[in-house]
Amino acid sequence: MRPVFVLLLVAVMAMAVPGFAAVPLDRSGAPTLAPIVNQVTPAVVNISVITRSPLEDNPLFRDPFFRRFFNLPDRPARREQAAGSGVIVDAQQGYVLTNHHVIQGAEQVIVTLKDRRQFRARFVGSDPGTDVAVLQIEPRSLSALRFGDSDQLHVGDYVLAVGNPFGIGQTVTSGIVSALGRSGLTPEGYEDFIQTDASINPGNSGGALVNLRGELIGINTAIVAPSGGNVGIGFAVPSNMARAVFTQIVKFGEVRRGRLGIEMADITPEIAKLLGVSTLEGVVIAGVQPGSPAEKAGLRERDIVLAVNGRPLVSAAELRARLGLTPVGEDVELRILRGGEMRNLRVRIAALRAR
Repeated sequence: MRPVFVLLLVAVMAMAVPGFAAVPLDRSGAPTLAPIVNQVTPAVVNISVITRSPLEDNPLFRDPFFRRFFNLPDRPARREQAAGSGVIVDAQQGYVLTNHHVIQGAEQVIVTLKDRRQFRARFVGSDPGTDVAVLQIEPRSLSALRFGDSDQLHVGDYVLAVGNPFGIGQTVTSGIVSALGRSGLTPEGYEDFIQTDASINPGNSGGALVNLRGELIGINTAIVAPSGGNVGIGFAVPSNMARAVFTQIVKFGEVRRGRLGIEMADITPEIAKLLGVSTLEGVVIAGVQPGSPAEKAGLRERDIVLAVNGRPLVSAAELRARLGLTPVGEDVELRILRGGEMRNLRVRIAALRAR
C-alpha cells in the first residue's frame, strides 16, 4: 500500500479523534490535503544564491599577468549558482527564514515566490550554530506562515515538507515525525532536530515542515543520503528554536549566547548505577565552574537536571541547545534531582567571558 494512501486512510480514521486537525474533504467526499497545501505554499519561496568562484576571491588571479602566467582565460571566472528554499514568517516586514548553509558566501540572493515574482533579498543575519539565517525582501502582498509549537510534537504526527528539491520548483511531500531530539549530525552546533520520513532532497534546505493545521513546526535542513537522494531520513530545525534565533537576529543582527558555567553529560546505565538512581533521562552535572551563574544558583556536581522551564530533558545536547538560545540576563528554572530529592533552582544566564 502506498504511503499517501496510508496517510489518507489514517487521516479519515483520525478525524473522529478529539483535538485532531481534521483533514478536509473534496467534492466527492474523499480526504485531501489540497486546502492545507494551498494555504502553506504561497509562503514558501525558492532561493537562488550566486557566489564567487574561488579564483575570483584570490586577488592574484585578477591580475592579467598572473592569469597569463597560470594559463587562465582572460575572461573572469563565472559566478556559481545554487538553489535552496525559504519560508516567509513576517509578511509585514518581509522576513524570510532559511538555512545558514544555503546563503553562506552569497554575493547575491534572489527570492522567487510561488506566483513567480522575484525579489533581491537583503541579508539580515545568520547563526551557524543552529544553521538558521534571516533574509528580508520587499513586503509587497506577501503571505506568511505562522509558527507552531514544536514542543507539542509527537513521534507519529503527520507533517508536510515544502521546498525546492534539485531546483526543479516548489514540491510538497508528506510523512510523519520519525523521531525527536536528534543530535550528533555535526561536530559543533546546537542540535535538537526533528527527524521525518517526508521526502527531503538537496534544494529542500530552508523549506518548511508544517503540521496538518498549516503551522510551521520546522525548517528543513539536512538529509542522510548515501546515494545523494532521499532515503526517508530527513531533519528539520524545530520551530521553537528557529523562532528564538529569528527573534535575536532581527533584534541584534546575531545570536548573543550566554553561559551557565557547567559541564554536562548524558546518563548512561553505568553513571546511573554510580549515582544510585534508576532514571536514564535527564542530564548529569559533571562540573561547575567557580564564580559561574550555576555556582551562584547552588548547582552542584552529580546533580541531575530533569527539566528546563517545565519541559523534560532527554539529553545533554538538548540542554545545551536550550541554554544556547536563552538570551543573556534571562532566568531559567531547572528541576533537579539531588540525593533522591526533587528541587527547583532559578539560574540567570550570564554574558560570555571576554577571551
